[in-house]
Amino acid sequence: MPNCSRLSTFPGPSKSRKAVALLLILLGALALGASNQHDWTLVSGSKDLTVYERPRAGSSLREVKGVGIIQASPAVVRRVLEDVESYPHFMPYVVESKVISREPGTRVSYQRLSPPLVGDRDYTVRVCFETRPSAAGDPCYFSHWQAANDLGPAEKAGVARVKVAEGSWLLEAADDGRQTHATYCLYTDSGGGIPSMILNLASRTSVPKLFESIRKQALLAKYSVAGQ
Repeated sequence: MPNCSRLSTFPGPSKSRKAVALLLILLGALALGASNQHDWTLVSGSKDLTVYERPRAGSSLREVKGVGIIQASPAVVRRVLEDVESYPHFMPYVVESKVISREPGTRVSYQRLSPPLVGDRDYTVRVCFETRPSAAGDPCYFSHWQAANDLGPAEKAGVARVKVAEGSWLLEAADDGRQTHATYCLYTDSGGGIPSMILNLASRTSVPKLFESIRKQALLAKYSVAGQ
């Protein structure tokens, strides 16, 4: 797994903070990949997006992965993902989203979702991110997040608290940097007594919606910078 990407424009962290952030990232990557030894299974595929899934040891829930092309540079896609406050306007089912805190290499944010049929859900996540050059010299952005509900708002009546939420984004340059080869991973349990079969189906079907939303958002001028 590549190093995490730095999705926010913070001043350069100290060596000790950078080391801590990198350690958190590596631990998160190991949690995603080493928890089971099963290969990914193809769920669906097209020229722009391929969706996979694999089981988790000791769980009936599956981890999903989407690999696809976004018609924007990695820097632009990074800015879209970084625009947490705008998530309710373009991210599927998100009705509330806010940044709780920022530090070099990390961000804590809260989201509340209102998907159909199952009712509102919310969670707080801690995101670790970093940038590194690819083999071709282009910037490669990697971010990884895990649930951190103790850092966010208390549980609310009528809103189910998501206790398990892990995921990552890897953004790599394609087509001389004019496109992004994006890899998205997610493992979550939205709770609320919903059967695992339905939760797994929801995870699989959410990936194409997510990619489509980001593709449309990346076309907006506010995310563009001259030369990118």
